[in-house]
Amino acid sequence: MSDRQIGPPVVTPNEEDTFAGQVGAKATRKQRALRAGDQGVWFGLGMSGLIGWSVAIPTLLGAILGVWLDDRHPQKFSWTLTLLFAGLVLGCFNAWHWVAQQDASMREEDTDD
Repeated sequence: MSDRQIGPPVVTPNEEDTFAGQVGAKATRKQRALRAGDQGVWFGLGMSGLIGWSVAIPTLLGAILGVWLDDRHPQKFSWTLTLLFAGLVLGCFNAWHWVAQQDASMREEDTDD
């Protein structure tokens, strides 16, 4: 004889509650997405572009200011490289802050429902 069980698997009440909660959370998320409208691929690409520009603009401004300072006030170090790096760090911090803020608002919406 084999040890195979015939019929539906035995599920404990605790596992049933956990599964029901997961299904309910997914259904709620899906309904919220349907209410929000069809954001689709273009919305995602737009958000990626927004994050990219939030890094690129401070980096470029730092480089431009650095070139101007190198022409006007030459030093032993390169203003261009220094301010380019500072702009990159500022832009990355800006993007990280924005993504963390969006993540917090999404998590807050999940707990509200």
